[in-house]
Amino acid sequence: MKKPRLYTLRVALLLAAASPTLAVADLLTLTVVAHDGRLHPDVLEVPAGVRFKIAIRNEGKDAIEFESRQLRKEKVLAPGARSFVVIAPLKPGEYDFFDEFHAATAQGRIVAK
Repeated sequence: MKKPRLYTLRVALLLAAASPTLAVADLLTLTVVAHDGRLHPDVLEVPAGVRFKIAIRNEGKDAIEFESRQLRKEKVLAPGARSFVVIAPLKPGEYDFFDEFHAATAQGRIVAK
């Protein structure tokens, strides 16, 4: 009898561990590409009140640092690297983001409507 209970416990633990990963995979996902000191696109429109993910790709030759002080997010990526940040539901408005390593030319904003 101990084997079935142990098996059930293992399955429950595996499902619990997988749940956050599945939740992130199902999010609205927008992509920002960094290349030659620029971010493309530089404006992201999202519905207000919805959690979403920004996939970030660095296709340039230099490292980048995707950052938003308003949203308290930052992510450093080496050349050729990919990553993402998850953004909590936003109130309607505009939120800036930029590449801190190329701050003069790589700026953008999120518009929540």
